Amino acid sequence: MLRRLPLVLALAAAPVSALAQEDGDLGGPPAPTNLDGVGRITVLAGYRLTSNDTLQDAWHGANGPSNGLERAPMSSGAPVGVATFAYAMSDLVEVGIDLFGTAQNLHLTEPGPDGPVIRKASTVSYGALIGLRFQGVLDIGPQGLVPYAGILTGPTVISSTREGSSIQERVSQAWVGSLGGTLRLSANWGITAEYRFTFLRGPVESPDPKKPGPFSFSHGGNWFALGVTYAFAPDPSRPLSSF
Repeated sequence: MLRRLPLVLALAAAPVSALAQEDGDLGGPPAPTNLDGVGRITVLAGYRLTSNDTLQDAWHGANGPSNGLERAPMSSGAPVGVATFAYAMSDLVEVGIDLFGTAQNLHLTEPGPDGPVIRKASTVSYGALIGLRFQGVLDIGPQGLVPYAGILTGPTVISSTREGSSIQERVSQAWVGSLGGTLRLSANWGITAEYRFTFLRGPVESPDPKKPGPFSFSHGGNWFALGVTYAFAPDPSRPLSSF
C-alpha cells in the first residue's frame, strides 16, 4: 500500500493542476502578445478633480444672481465609477463601450430675505461612451503590460437640483481623452490604471428670474481611476500562435 501512495497523490494532484492552468494561474498558458480578437471587461473606481470656477465667475458676475456676494466654498471633485466592455478589432485597435456615473454636491451663494444664504445643489451624471483605443504589449511584469490611448464620446444624462427648486436635466455629449495601462498578472486577470480628461457640462437653475443665465456646472476635468480587468481569449475561429 505504501508503494502505491506516490501514485495516488499524483493522480489526486493532476485535476488541481489542470484547473489552475485553465484559470491562468502561475504555470498556466501565457497571455497573448498579439491582441487581435481579445475581449475584456474592466471595472474602475476613482476620483475626478473638477474645477467649477467658470460657474462661480458667471454666478457672481454682473449678470449673475449673486453679483457682489461672497462666494461659497466649492468641492474640488467627486468619486466616479466606470465599466468598460471592449474588443480588439486588430492587434493595435480596440473598440468599446463605457458605462459611467458620478455625483457631487455643490454649494452656491444666493441672496435671501435676511441676507446671503448658501444652498446645496446636488448634481448627477451618467451615460454610455463609444471609444476607440490604440494599444500594444510591452514585456513588463508577469504577463506583460498593455498601454493604451483613446478617445471616447457619447450621450450623457446630467442634472442638478438646487435646494428648494426643481430638477434641471438634459442629455449632453461627453468627450473624453484617455491614457492607461493594464498590468497582466495572468492570462485573464490584470490591474488597470487610467487617466481621463473629460469635457461635460450640465445646467443650473438661477434663483433670480430676471437673471436666468444660462448657468452650467462641470462634471469633466481630470479623472484618475484604478480597477480590475478580465480578458477573454480570442474566439476559436481566430486562434493565436501563443495559445
